[in-house]
Amino acid sequence: MNQSSLSIILLFLFFSASNAEHNARTERISGSAGDVLEDNPVGRLKVYVYELPSKYNKKLLQKDPRCLTHMFAAEIFMHRFLLSSPVRTRNPDEADWFYTPIYPTCDLTPTGLPLPFKSPRMMRSAIQLISSNWPYWNRTEGADHFFVVPHDFGACFHYQEEKAIERGILPLLQRATLVQTFGQRNHVCLDQGSITIPPFAPPQKMQAHLIPPDIPRSIFVYFRGLFYDLNNDPEGGYYARGARAAVWENFKNNPLFDISTDHPTTYYEDMQRSIFCLCPLGWAPWSPRLVEAVVFGCIPVIIADDIVLPFADAIPWEEIGVFVAEKDVPKLDTILTSIPTEVILRKQRLLANPSMKRAMLFPQPAQPGDSFHQILNGLARKLPHDRSIYLREGEKVLNWTAGPVGDLKPW
Repeated sequence: MNQSSLSIILLFLFFSASNAEHNARTERISGSAGDVLEDNPVGRLKVYVYELPSKYNKKLLQKDPRCLTHMFAAEIFMHRFLLSSPVRTRNPDEADWFYTPIYPTCDLTPTGLPLPFKSPRMMRSAIQLISSNWPYWNRTEGADHFFVVPHDFGACFHYQEEKAIERGILPLLQRATLVQTFGQRNHVCLDQGSITIPPFAPPQKMQAHLIPPDIPRSIFVYFRGLFYDLNNDPEGGYYARGARAAVWENFKNNPLFDISTDHPTTYYEDMQRSIFCLCPLGWAPWSPRLVEAVVFGCIPVIIADDIVLPFADAIPWEEIGVFVAEKDVPKLDTILTSIPTEVILRKQRLLANPSMKRAMLFPQPAQPGDSFHQILNGLARKLPHDRSIYLREGEKVLNWTAGPVGDLKPW
């Protein structure tokens, strides 16, 4: 296809997309996905919130308020939500689930990156506390408890995949339900019963950058972020398994691709002017770009083999996104320009559905169908608990002394 023909097609596509958003802005999700997305968890479960000393949560936040705005902040907002949620019970004997409010990612470097190295000791300390002061952990060794663990690789507690795999999930959490941003099929850091959630993205900040919906989407492909991580991967190829480097090397001079390491003040507005937004893996398969793309109606192009996406039983990712295998990144331009216009327009109409956007956000205050409610839906769908989770008196399954020696030190 020559450049002239391609330009005509894209011009038609831009204006078609603009008209579609203006005239038919939403399309309801048909079938089970839409029904699950709109489920109301209230009345279907009761959650008991342990009251822990403030050193496990509030004091960490007082020490560093930046924890409220980083991409791992779901652990903080989930705690706040549950304290006033109608699913909360103050009678632990009637609880379906037990929640331990602990902020393991609220330990930030001067540049704002979370350090996971104290998290295992903090988690062990909290579990020792609840198992000593309440009888409920010991009945199941955590099988009716859930923890929010939004680190890069969840409860493996390391930001580098190789070391996370070596560590594995913290042994004391191996019977609990983990609510985590990390999701990758057949990976040691994703337990089969985990609930995968979106990373935190600030709803008020995004709301403040909304532009009129009738402004044309004049950018074909958009991406802002790192292509190489020279500090942690100086030789290249390991970071993002080379996928981001392949995007840059193949498309840095392609006029259809607006890609850069710069992060302009118009970043959110630019996403709303774009048809496709690249969502490649980084050190982990997920990133806030996935949330931003859905909220701003930009079709997410997901480049992360075997990724497990947030609320996959509720959000029809195959219908709203485009999946590109990491090995196929060099063919990205051909793949995207080959998608029929009517398919693009339908994806945009689905993305315009307000319920889709709400499901990806942790708003304050909470809203029906938001990420908090989707987490509760996930917990409700795991009920009733199988009787086999309850241990005989004196029975022990978990090994309290397993794991790296450093994890066993007091916190």
